[in-house]
Amino acid sequence: MSGYTELTSIEMVRDFINNHQKSFIYISRQNCSVCHVVWPKVQELLDEYPQIHVGKVDADQVKQVAGEFLVFTVPAMLLLVNGKELIRENRFVRMEDLKNQLDQITQ
Repeated sequence: MSGYTELTSIEMVRDFINNHQKSFIYISRQNCSVCHVVWPKVQELLDEYPQIHVGKVDADQVKQVAGEFLVFTVPAMLLLVNGKELIRENRFVRMEDLKNQLDQITQ
């Protein structure tokens, strides 16, 4: 993947969303094995969408993120366009379904 931004505060998360038309937020926890398995697959998929800016948040470090985005399980993946949430996936995500959703939004 060309890159992502590590978001280390709730202010950084808000600024990231406000400063990018299309932002994808990946919320995980340090001891979440599913998070560590899904993340490389998400990175590989998002390589196909250079117009989407990717931010990664550790919910253990940025505790407010769970409350602000109503995240009850991780990993949580949010696609926001102009600050509005259009896609939300949690825990076990089918990459093909996520790709189809991204295709519809980015075309």
